[in-house]
Amino acid sequence: MGVTDDRLRILLVDDHKVVRAGLRMLLESEDDLEVVDEAGDIRDAVFKVRRHKPDLILLDVTLPDGSGVDAIPSLMAEAEGAKVLILSMEDDAHHVRTAFGNGASGYVLKDAAEDELAAAVREVARGGRYLHPELGARLMQADMRDRERADADPLSDRERDVLRLLAQGHTNQEIAGALYISVRTAETHRAHIMQKLRLRTRAELVSYALDQGLLGRD
Repeated sequence: MGVTDDRLRILLVDDHKVVRAGLRMLLESEDDLEVVDEAGDIRDAVFKVRRHKPDLILLDVTLPDGSGVDAIPSLMAEAEGAKVLILSMEDDAHHVRTAFGNGASGYVLKDAAEDELAAAVREVARGGRYLHPELGARLMQADMRDRERADADPLSDRERDVLRLLAQGHTNQEIAGALYISVRTAETHRAHIMQKLRLRTRAELVSYALDQGLLGRD
């Protein structure tokens, strides 16, 4: 069921009964919000989403039978148009990225103010996105650190594997066999490595590998 002029229909998914009771009381104190049911684990949540077709699923990250974040696609598949808002104590950037990547439309911390939670529910239910301001700041900081690390080391993990083997003196054919890739792919990785690092000779490549700790110095 989509969002209409009637109350927004919400399914609560949290493994703590006391938390669910508090959330139900808080949400149903709003004239436009209705809690249609509760679930304490993913399996029960899937069943109740299928049964009620809620407008919004208010979902915790840590549940007894798995990660709520990982379960987002399964839950959304049971109710076309249903939105997912994460409500959790988990506040690291990895959980936030994964939640949005799996289809969530919002992420709020459990210590959020009551009016913030209601506002987030409404924003997500009508098709918007919501991110707790503090989480947004942390996500920006994490992205900046990731960019700095990428600038410091432009190679991918696979390219570093190829670099190490090249520096050890292996041929493209030997690298292909060791990494279970084609010779052409090994040659392509080698070309990319030399281009990214602006290297011209094997001696320069070996020197870089030593500096990066990819080879012993003996």
